[in-house]
Amino acid sequence: MSFYDTLLKLESMPLGEQSGQYGRNDVERALSREKLDPEDLLALLSPAAVPYLEEMAQKAHRITRAHFGYAVQLFTPMYVADYCVNQCTYCSFSVEHDFARKKLTMEEVDREASAIAATGLRHILLLTGESRKDSPVSYVKECAGVLRRHFSSVSIEVNPLSLEEYRELAACGVDGLTMFQEVYDRETYARLHVKGPKRNFRARLDAPERGCQAGFRSVTIGALLGLSDWRREAFMTAMHARYLQDRYPGTEISIAPPRFRPYLGSFSPESDVTDRALVQIILAYRLFLPRSGLTLSTREPAALRDRLVHLGITKISAGVTTEVGGHTGGGGTPQFEISDERSVPEIREMLYRSGLQPVFKDWDILAEAPV
Repeated sequence: MSFYDTLLKLESMPLGEQSGQYGRNDVERALSREKLDPEDLLALLSPAAVPYLEEMAQKAHRITRAHFGYAVQLFTPMYVADYCVNQCTYCSFSVEHDFARKKLTMEEVDREASAIAATGLRHILLLTGESRKDSPVSYVKECAGVLRRHFSSVSIEVNPLSLEEYRELAACGVDGLTMFQEVYDRETYARLHVKGPKRNFRARLDAPERGCQAGFRSVTIGALLGLSDWRREAFMTAMHARYLQDRYPGTEISIAPPRFRPYLGSFSPESDVTDRALVQIILAYRLFLPRSGLTLSTREPAALRDRLVHLGITKISAGVTTEVGGHTGGGGTPQFEISDERSVPEIREMLYRSGLQPVFKDWDILAEAPV
């Protein structure tokens, strides 16, 4: 039993057709309830909910303050390698793109980490391209050992690993996992992932659950919005998060709602996810999953991020570069274009001006883990 079995059942529902069948009574019923069921979630994601965005925002604000106070955690991604064996039509790191690939040495990892830590950040997200040959578990483990000298929390965003491999990384101090399913619609998934191990839909879908079983403190999931119908993708993502939250109450389950951003290639998103649609998604997530973290990335422009931090966001990236070694000079190829280029101090000040509390560190490992 895994979320895959739940997904198969959900696929039998006429989700696209249902979306247009919801009316104001369904939305108002969802807004009146303390704990929402899947039907409520569908109603909040439907066109009928658009006139209720202000009411949804007010309730989302109250729920967020009740569960998280005014705290917003800061972090930044750190790319250590961009070698990839997959051919994905939407990704700049796709193997079909010809550019000079990079992989940091441990000395370079340490230099990059020092530069980031000097900004005050204590939460880091380590990323690689998806290549077991060029970024094996042993390399990720070695990088994590270096990062632990600088950061209280080390999360990873790498190719799906086995349960034993996740346990190995957890034992050396990695405490968080981010795994984007990219797209939950299986036909679209098969079409967009042309070659490579990433074509294995289920291996990716089950990876967050393996992360929970391995003992990671936090697991973040999400769909890359734009690859397929956004209402269906948002619904599946939220159902996946609730599945994990119900079965692994000891793990902090979070959702990130990234929208597609280009760099290399000519991919055009299939689904137009407008700013208003993104707001509706974030609000529906918060009302359906009151205890879940919500992460907002620099894919979104600064002015929009300044507004979205009030709608349920609990974690935000700052001082971001999406190229390998980008924090110490870079020269690599970005995975995607960012929209908000503000530094860590600028994001911190924005949060203060918004009446929020920027948090640089809320986690530490009490026992020393082997490196």
